[in-house]
Amino acid sequence: MKKINTPLDLNKIKSLKAGEELLLSGVIYTARDQAHKRLAEAIKKGARLPIELKDAVIYYCGPTQRPKGKVLGSCGPTTSSRMDAFTPLLLAKGLRAMIGKGKRGQEVKSAIRKYKGVYFVTYAGCGALLAGCVKKAKTIAYGDLGPEAILKLEVKDFPLIVAVDSTGGSIYGKD
Repeated sequence: MKKINTPLDLNKIKSLKAGEELLLSGVIYTARDQAHKRLAEAIKKGARLPIELKDAVIYYCGPTQRPKGKVLGSCGPTTSSRMDAFTPLLLAKGLRAMIGKGKRGQEVKSAIRKYKGVYFVTYAGCGALLAGCVKKAKTIAYGDLGPEAILKLEVKDFPLIVAVDSTGGSIYGKD
């Protein structure tokens, strides 16, 4: 299985093909619906963002409460289509990759091709297992959102499947 590290620059992204299985190590950020809404509002206002989007990876995840002695609680993926309204704007601002579950809308797939991004899926229902790949976790922004706050995660060998590659190839076929 191929191993890749963040940040994900254009050359790394271009080498990935739909259906390929990977292990990702490095920094990723969690963000769900409400955090995406705030990021989009900040971009539209020209405000400074709490994270650098250039070549970044956002994981659509809202971790559960951290058990004693653990870095993070269960951290499985959430349904990606809920972020579709915000994704093209974030890709235009430099976001390189997203991690979640499920299909993406046509506008997002077009934006992935245009901005040379990539959409990964990871294993739903395996949040406790995925939490074992998280070596460090820190709240970076929007702490008032609780589990929907933006967290900076340092991951090691986080399992992914390329769902939509930078050319528009998709594990979901033509839809």
